[in-house]
Amino acid sequence: MLRRFTTSDALLRLTLCVLAAVAMWGVTTAWKPPFAFRRGFIPPRDIVARVEFSRPDPEQYEALKLRRRGETICVYTHNVRPLIELREALTNRVFELLAAETWMDLDLSVWEEFQPEGKPRDPAREEQEFFALRAALAGDMELRKFQEALVNAFKPFETDGLLDSLHALEDGSQTAILVHPVGDEDFLHRVNVGQVQVAEAQAALGKRLDEAFKEAYGESVDSSLLATYGRTWLNRHRLQTTLKINEDASEAARQKAIESIPMPTKAYKPGDLLARSGSPLQEADLALLHLEYDAEVAQRSWGQIIRYTIADLGMFGALYVLCGAYLLYHTPQVLRDKHRFTTLLGLVVLTVALSVFASHDHWRAELVPLAIFAMTLAVVHRRELALLLAASLAMVITFSTGRGLADFVILVAGVGASAMMVSRIRSRTKLIYVGMTAGLVAMLTTLGVGTLTGQPFAAGDEMSWPAWLPGLDSDGAFGVMLLQGAAWHGFCLLLAGLLMTALLPFIERVFDIQTDISLLELGDAAHPLLQELARRAPGTYNHSINVASLAEAAAERIGANGLLVRVGAYFHDIGKMLKPNYFIENQGQGASQHKSLVPAMSTLVIIAHVKDGADLARQHGLPQAFVDFIEQHHGTTLVEYFYRQAAEQQSEQDDEEVDETAFRYPGPKPQTREAAVMMLADVCESASRALSDPAPSRIEHLVDELAMKRLLDGQFDECGLTLRELALVKESLAKSLTAVYHGRVKYPGQQTA
Repeated sequence: MLRRFTTSDALLRLTLCVLAAVAMWGVTTAWKPPFAFRRGFIPPRDIVARVEFSRPDPEQYEALKLRRRGETICVYTHNVRPLIELREALTNRVFELLAAETWMDLDLSVWEEFQPEGKPRDPAREEQEFFALRAALAGDMELRKFQEALVNAFKPFETDGLLDSLHALEDGSQTAILVHPVGDEDFLHRVNVGQVQVAEAQAALGKRLDEAFKEAYGESVDSSLLATYGRTWLNRHRLQTTLKINEDASEAARQKAIESIPMPTKAYKPGDLLARSGSPLQEADLALLHLEYDAEVAQRSWGQIIRYTIADLGMFGALYVLCGAYLLYHTPQVLRDKHRFTTLLGLVVLTVALSVFASHDHWRAELVPLAIFAMTLAVVHRRELALLLAASLAMVITFSTGRGLADFVILVAGVGASAMMVSRIRSRTKLIYVGMTAGLVAMLTTLGVGTLTGQPFAAGDEMSWPAWLPGLDSDGAFGVMLLQGAAWHGFCLLLAGLLMTALLPFIERVFDIQTDISLLELGDAAHPLLQELARRAPGTYNHSINVASLAEAAAERIGANGLLVRVGAYFHDIGKMLKPNYFIENQGQGASQHKSLVPAMSTLVIIAHVKDGADLARQHGLPQAFVDFIEQHHGTTLVEYFYRQAAEQQSEQDDEEVDETAFRYPGPKPQTREAAVMMLADVCESASRALSDPAPSRIEHLVDELAMKRLLDGQFDECGLTLRELALVKESLAKSLTAVYHGRVKYPGQQTA
């Protein structure tokens, strides 16, 4: 046994196992403990913090956002043009007054604009006031000082702007704003809101006019009279709003202010309560538990990481040893075939990766890839191997995702039912029924395990039930959620069956296996190779049909794949179509082609049909199992007829003995029970045609003689066929051949042909 592990092939396989284990370690993040909680999980006890950590406080953050938004200084656009127009309009009206040299020339509508509203009209008094105004402006008929005074009075308004109403309280500061001229957002300056309110500016305008006119005209002119007329006119026409909020710039300022707020946090210390027992975990609970988990993982030392890694790799190694021992003693052909072994390891790693991915809390569909894996192995190899490997992967997934014994039981029940229900796939609905049956098993298992453990296994966000079921107590709600969890597991396995049905052709191609569906398709008599065989070698075609019937019955008798043997037998002699006349079943009444050949050459022609058949099978894309049938159905047996002929010729010439190896088929010997059955069926069908009296006893003796000759020749040493199975095969072949050559009652007047 130890010697097996020192060969290069064994070391290569061990290396592949190590690489597969490392890949599984990577996809399962096995250097850290898994997060063990799911939505809907009901903690049996209070969950408390193991380490100190903090979590973001969204409530406080929202309050800070509102506060910072209300403190943001909003941006306003200042359009100074209305103030300039108002100032110019006042100057123009004064020019119109000065243009009238007498009271009679005055436009009273213009003069009325300078009179206070509600004041009684007195033409004599107003005439005196008119001449007083002209006298005050006699030295400034071009109104340069007047305009200068207005500019000075309006200067703060034209710089900072005027505002009638402010933005809402929650949208920004109520004490200050930022102002920029139209078209120049970069030129910003801060202004107190009180300075730009229209009402306050209107009230302060009179004082500003007094000061501006006094400064412009000095003591020589009654500047207060000019200020009074200017104030009166402006009171009638009112100051206009020049500020308008810039919504885009203001919102950008608010967002910038909000983005500068650091996220407030709430601290937790070891022992602080995170989730109460008896209450299903919700999304908020999981978020808090995940923060605590991340903090705990971040605080792990390298020593802890290494110890955890070694423990996980040790588990992988133990499972590899267990499964490898089973392969070594029960299915060694998988270990011998490098392609099949590598494909199996790749499938294992792929299944683990997909299962971990599908186990996400929003899906919980790890049953799907595991069930597909189990059904694939049951189709490709054996159900026992599928059950062992699927259960092993279920254990890996359970540990890797932090689940418990209850989840493991459900996984094993689902994948076990999937593997054990797969047998002969003769219809395309078979796998769908397998998924339905396995789903029913998983549903019942979930109901039982959930009742025992008090867990609903539901994938919902919260413990809820339909609105048309009001008034449910906690037990009723738990029952509804448990039914939902069971239904989900059943659906996952039904989905696995549907997906397996779609994937089956690709699985057959990757693993080079044939299900009954593909075998039935290949066994169609319209297959091009069979059509060509029937046309070119009709005797061989008839022989192949008979061998197929004999071999199928014998294979079924020992529990082998009878359908595989039958369809393979159709093609086992296709190589004979290249030289059909050299084989007796195709010669008819004509002379034998071998009369002109020496025995050695005839042997080469006969043996060549094996290689020719294998080449034809590969060219037409036949499965490898059929190629194996073609190469192995003669094994390394002796071409006895030509060997004896050559021996007789040598003895007559007193030459050296004939080399027996030159008259043997190249092999290999049968490697499977199916190939051994075909070997016996082929030789028995051919030899029985030479019987002059095919009585049942003669047929039994012939079958026994041919079987013993091949047994003693070592042809069955590599196929695993037992003596008991050999006896059953002989019995089946003798029975079938007896039925073929059964006697009939001779009718009156019938003549022998």
